[in-house]
Amino acid sequence: MMDSTPSPVDCDVLVIGSGAGGMSAAVTAAFHGMKVIVVEKAEVCGGATSWSGGWAWAPGNPLAKAEGVNEDKETFRTYLREVLGDDYQADRVDAFLEAAPHMVGFFHNKTSLQFVPGSKINDIYGDLPGAGTGNRSVGPKPLNARTFKPGLRAKMRHQLYETSFLGMGIMAGPDLGKFLSASRGNPKGLFHAGWRFGFHLLDLLTHRRNMQLVNGTALTGRLMKSADDLGVDIRVATPATALLSDENGKVTGAVVRSTEGEVQINARRGVVLATGGFPNDVQRRKELFPKTPTGREHWTLSPAETTGDGINLAQAVGARFTTAVQSPAAWCPVSLVPYRNGRTGVFPHIMDRAKPGSIGVRADGKRFVNEANGYYDYVQALLAATPDGETVESWQIADSRFVRRFPLGMAKPLPVPLFPYLRSGYLIKGRTLEELATKCGIDPAELRRTVARFNANARSGVDPDFGRGESAFNRYGGDATHRPNPSLGPIEKGPFYAVRVVPGSFGTFAGVETDGRGRALNNQGHPIDGLYVAGNDQASVMGGHYPAGGINLGPALTFGYIAGRDLAGVTAYEDDGTQAEMELAL
Repeated sequence: MMDSTPSPVDCDVLVIGSGAGGMSAAVTAAFHGMKVIVVEKAEVCGGATSWSGGWAWAPGNPLAKAEGVNEDKETFRTYLREVLGDDYQADRVDAFLEAAPHMVGFFHNKTSLQFVPGSKINDIYGDLPGAGTGNRSVGPKPLNARTFKPGLRAKMRHQLYETSFLGMGIMAGPDLGKFLSASRGNPKGLFHAGWRFGFHLLDLLTHRRNMQLVNGTALTGRLMKSADDLGVDIRVATPATALLSDENGKVTGAVVRSTEGEVQINARRGVVLATGGFPNDVQRRKELFPKTPTGREHWTLSPAETTGDGINLAQAVGARFTTAVQSPAAWCPVSLVPYRNGRTGVFPHIMDRAKPGSIGVRADGKRFVNEANGYYDYVQALLAATPDGETVESWQIADSRFVRRFPLGMAKPLPVPLFPYLRSGYLIKGRTLEELATKCGIDPAELRRTVARFNANARSGVDPDFGRGESAFNRYGGDATHRPNPSLGPIEKGPFYAVRVVPGSFGTFAGVETDGRGRALNNQGHPIDGLYVAGNDQASVMGGHYPAGGINLGPALTFGYIAGRDLAGVTAYEDDGTQAEMELAL
């Protein structure tokens, strides 16, 4: 009888996980001549990256320099020292700041991953020394998936439905602005929305999927195309079950499970772990997340496969899992979307909180935060304001003018009707504030007092309680056409509406401890030969803080790039041709 066990497979570099960190490492290593295999636990690639906004914080990047913005690294260090405080790790921060501009230049000039500059995206804490007012972030240039081979396209994760319009992604910035202007009858906005959605319907009819890739799907799509162009072997539905080591402790590959059975993959140079952290590991959430007594009082925006596999694999060969971070996760306020088939969707409240005409309150009817601040800050404040033993929840309150002009959670503005959201119970409606409060379980009298005080101040364009609209970050998230404060507007025209908001996350900050080269460290602080970590498997270089949008993807791409170069034995950045003076195809 013949042995049916699959034969071992050899490569130079094995990457476990296919989000931004993993694919960055794979593309970089392959570009420098390595034979690379990527294995992915899910049936599609992209992980949480595909469901993200796709923006990456990469200060000092060459796209900014091409627009005439020249900032030195000490400015970035100053800002990060102010935000991170005692969690500032100089060696890792320096490695990130040194490599990030080269990472952007490398991908933009040498691969299919082209970027657009985040010219108007501000750092969150604009009052701190060193804070930036734009050009520190890059996002993926939109891409049409028709340019992909059908086999590669089949391995791509779809846009997160909750952040799409019937499956069609909308890119932050001018694209989103035109869609919002359509709700006010703007002819250019209506035309833009019409042709975009018309092509989307055609794509659904001909390809049965969204083909206009923006945001996170454009980032992972472009990385996948880059990997495919370089001959990277991408294997989906292939989880890794164990790492392999030699007699000296060097990691030399992994055992993976495939449709053919267990396969041993030997990696001559080493292995990169990038499986997306542990946001769906209920036990770790119970142990590490605040006010989550069972681990199930938390909703993540990461795919179900992100259960801590990479961390488990690393620990099994002696790597250190560190929880010494300010926060174990990258918080984001979310609302739960009930569907008629029984599924519950998770919607991230990213841009609606800053728009004029809405506030966030707890059950006591009181505001607890500057709603226009970062999503991380919103959840941190909600956790702090909620007494022990009480459910951690809030409500975003708005009036009828708001819901027809702006999204309220997943509820869309005109011309999209509100009744599906009301019928499902996602959106709660009251003729008066008191009726709305009663339906939500909010103190009616206190809500009335809170709104009255807020309205009086909003008409003057000030928020003495929380300073909403004072920072550039707040104002950018508001409505530039609204005066005197883009982020403040009264809540006064009934009926009134509410959406319940609860703690969620984009991913985790606690993770495997690494050095500036992305190498996993053991319990003695020494690097484990042949083992690298990127993305959310790696402990946050930001120390569990959230200084700017894109601080998950920026470090993921950068440390993946660092790991790929290190595995390929490349040391000089000039080899990639990414000097600032290089001509860029913007």
